Amino acid sequence: MIVTTAAFGSHRLTLIARVDEHGHPMLVEANWLLAGNSWHSSKSVPKLKKYYGLVDQDFTFIDSNSLGMNDAAQALLIEAIFQLKDYADGKRKTLDLPLDFSMGTDFQQRVWQALQDIDYGETISYATLAKRVDSPKGFRAVAQANGKNPFSIIVPCHRVIASDGTLGGYTGGLDKKRFLLGLEGVDC
Repeated sequence: MIVTTAAFGSHRLTLIARVDEHGHPMLVEANWLLAGNSWHSSKSVPKLKKYYGLVDQDFTFIDSNSLGMNDAAQALLIEAIFQLKDYADGKRKTLDLPLDFSMGTDFQQRVWQALQDIDYGETISYATLAKRVDSPKGFRAVAQANGKNPFSIIVPCHRVIASDGTLGGYTGGLDKKRFLLGLEGVDC
């Protein structure tokens, strides 16, 4: 696993990529790095270790300025950083990166796929999302799946709000949810 961190507005992100058994690079995480924390604090690291049978030595941190294009995972991280920068600058409305959803349950994967169908600048309720994944009474389960989304910007769970129009929750914190919705022109 190749790990890097990148600036996103005044915040930082942890990005982790791997190369699958077919030689294809995939992101396994793109999430907020909380102030004062290192990438080791990512909620995904223990899950990645368990799921893939990894140890600390299987993670290689490379500063974003030192990533190289000659390694597939590193090249993917460079592309992710460019796409995220373009999104933050208002030059891109969708992010098109290969994502590894395999650690999620079938239901979580359905929710994460459905999140990608929410348009830039659009918000929907948890109840609406539950209907879209054929679980009309499962809005709480949908909210839990959102909270486990390993790609909290790329898979736009920030676009899901409560039925009463309030923001609801967000694993990166409501300040970051407001920030992302504000980038997309949503008043909140």
